[in-house]
Amino acid sequence: MSDLRIRAATPDDLDTVLAFWKTAAEGTSISDDRSGVERLVARDPEALLLAEQGGELVGTVIAGFDGWRCHLYRLAVHPQRRRQGIGSALLTAAEERFVALGGRRGDAMVLTRNDTAHHAWRAAGYAPEEKWRRWVKPLTD
Repeated sequence: MSDLRIRAATPDDLDTVLAFWKTAAEGTSISDDRSGVERLVARDPEALLLAEQGGELVGTVIAGFDGWRCHLYRLAVHPQRRRQGIGSALLTAAEERFVALGGRRGDAMVLTRNDTAHHAWRAAGYAPEEKWRRWVKPLTD
């Protein structure tokens, strides 16, 4: 894994990222479109982290910090590259970013039905916090 490179996404990467998520990410989000990801990168250019190996995109994570909390979204590793340390490397980069920004605790959005992800998050030291539930309200159609 010595050729693994982690870097922040640029606007030129966005179409590749969106296509990658269709293959590697579980579920979809209301923001999984070009304009949603463009807004993310414009607002926080360091938030969308990419893992590349041999010039190919093999993993992503969104490490968003709002000044109060550290949020992790879209941890995705190419299905043929899983269990090789790519997700761990992305999480390490995200956590280092959070610490540098003054963050104190990371939280992750993980689908309830995604048992594979549950194992990966637990292995990385994360645990579900059962006393909280996510409440949502779509702001657009």
